[in-house]
Amino acid sequence: MHSGLELTLLLLGSAVLGVVAFRMLHLPPMLGYLAVGVLIGPHALALADDSESTHALAEFGVVFLMFSIGLEFSLAQLKSMRRIVFGLGLAQVVLTIAAAMGFGLFISWWAPTMQVSWQGAFALGGALAMSSTAIVVKMLTERLELESEHGRRIIGILLFQDLAVVPLLIMIPSLARPAEELAITLGWAAVKAAAVLALLLFFGQKLMRNWFTIVAKRRSQELFMLNLLLVTLGLAWITEQAGLSLALGAFVAGMLISETQYKHQVEEDIKPFRDVLLGLFFITVGMLLNLELVLQHWWVVLALVIFPVLLKFAIIAALAKAFGSSDGVAMRTGLALAQAGEFGFVLLNLAMGSKLIDPFLLQLVLASMVLSMLVAPFVIENMDRVVMKLASNEWMMQSLQLTQLASRTMKTQKHVIIAGFGRSGQSLATLLTEEKLPWYALDLDPERVQEAQRAGANVSYGDAARRESLIAAGINRASALVITFADTRLALKVLHLVHELAPNLAVIVRSHDDSDLDVLKKAGATEVVPEALESSLMLASHALVTMGVPLRRVVHRVQVARDERYASLRGYFHGASDVSDDLEHTYVRLHSVTLHSGAVGIGKRIGELALEEVGAEVTTLRRNGQSLHFDPETVLLAGDVLVLRGEGEAVSRAESRLL
Repeated sequence: MHSGLELTLLLLGSAVLGVVAFRMLHLPPMLGYLAVGVLIGPHALALADDSESTHALAEFGVVFLMFSIGLEFSLAQLKSMRRIVFGLGLAQVVLTIAAAMGFGLFISWWAPTMQVSWQGAFALGGALAMSSTAIVVKMLTERLELESEHGRRIIGILLFQDLAVVPLLIMIPSLARPAEELAITLGWAAVKAAAVLALLLFFGQKLMRNWFTIVAKRRSQELFMLNLLLVTLGLAWITEQAGLSLALGAFVAGMLISETQYKHQVEEDIKPFRDVLLGLFFITVGMLLNLELVLQHWWVVLALVIFPVLLKFAIIAALAKAFGSSDGVAMRTGLALAQAGEFGFVLLNLAMGSKLIDPFLLQLVLASMVLSMLVAPFVIENMDRVVMKLASNEWMMQSLQLTQLASRTMKTQKHVIIAGFGRSGQSLATLLTEEKLPWYALDLDPERVQEAQRAGANVSYGDAARRESLIAAGINRASALVITFADTRLALKVLHLVHELAPNLAVIVRSHDDSDLDVLKKAGATEVVPEALESSLMLASHALVTMGVPLRRVVHRVQVARDERYASLRGYFHGASDVSDDLEHTYVRLHSVTLHSGAVGIGKRIGELALEEVGAEVTTLRRNGQSLHFDPETVLLAGDVLVLRGEGEAVSRAESRLL
């Protein structure tokens, strides 16, 4: 029996080693936690026991995971994706649970010694209906496919799965009650859930926003963090006292905060707690796995890996096809979501606590879920090859698209390739046409491409981040490439391909602001156009012309700002409405510091303070209401106002050094 400190050290040490090993293999850390749990658990090396204190820590992991899900809950997002979320997502969860219940009945008939009650089959179905958000989103992000046609369907289904966990958390413990009490228990649970949720959401919304504003105005990170933990665990406690789950209260807390302006700060602050505690939860899940039992019945485990994965793939692919997807999109959606997920373990753990499932069957299902998640990254990585082999029309369609694209651009020389044919791409195309300059556009929105082609536009369905598309678009004959979408990761992938295929090609990239300007220039962009700064320049130029400044002088000033890579414009004073931006520490900001009597910087030279060491610089020095010319030898006096420029943390450190 380990002491609390010994158990904590063992879990932390094992977790670090497991995550390091799986990171080196380019696999999700979650699988490392599961593997560590199996290894140190009572059924393997027996270094840690399945104690109550371990489960208490693990339960907090689930609480913070549900809080994060609530934080991402957006009514606007649900509304925009309602057909996918509440159509495709709902159908997938319901059909998977129905299939699991049918399979449970078949098992009970085929092997009378292994009886599976309908309640147990329902719990198993709920667990198997879940897919791994952590694995799927990570892989899609790395493959730059989140905004693709199949990516949107995958995210919609994952969103409904996350929402479906809330009623399942209420229903599964209720299923353990006697059959005659079941309807009353479920009804009473639903009434309590509705009452608590209505109370919290009705009164909690305004209260939460006002309370967080009061706390934030104290300008203490420590206080903000303490308040966040209090709110999360406090609401979890309230729902537990109402006879519901801790996780439900945490979900509500996340929902309430998601409607405030502090959402992004909370998201960053809670992440370390969530990830560490969730890691401990997965370690405890791994501890449940009896390797000896699994090895003895390996063929059953293998069947439980293959059959549910194939069944889930077939259900999702068929549903996606029924909802209007092409064969290729339907298959990619099914392949990406065929594995088990994090919430599956949460629901399985709940079913085990309620004694709904036979422990022997639970071990086999647990092993199969872990194995399906281990296989998932490799399936997603190779799903294009699988789809090409299974869907003949997919291969034909992509080949035809590339052939058509190549034939259309074959005779074109010195043209401009436009990557992305949205609003910016179409505006650029209009100007190029007026100047009688040739261009060709690539876009991934099939509806937009069809509409534009009918109007006679030179646009084809194609991914500018694929080598084949760029070659077919005639990159070796082009005079320039313009990336019109403001997605830095995707732009970097395109720049990498351009560097390989046509290293001397001029590439102009659009970005949201100046935060990624240097990264894109380093990756090979000839010019980067930050839309936030360009809009500032346009506003300023119109204002100057209106005020009577000669047009030539205005144009010169704008050109100088561009030539200096917007150096004079980069960074701005942040206010309360910019709280989400301020949290991204990579953003350059401006901040005014007044040297009141007693400030450390009074009487010192600017150069002596070495503010550049902490990553900040002085852009302006004001004394007695006037801007003062300064250099490193300028001595600071009481009452001086310095304007600092740098990243958020750098400016804070520089301010501390001055005051």
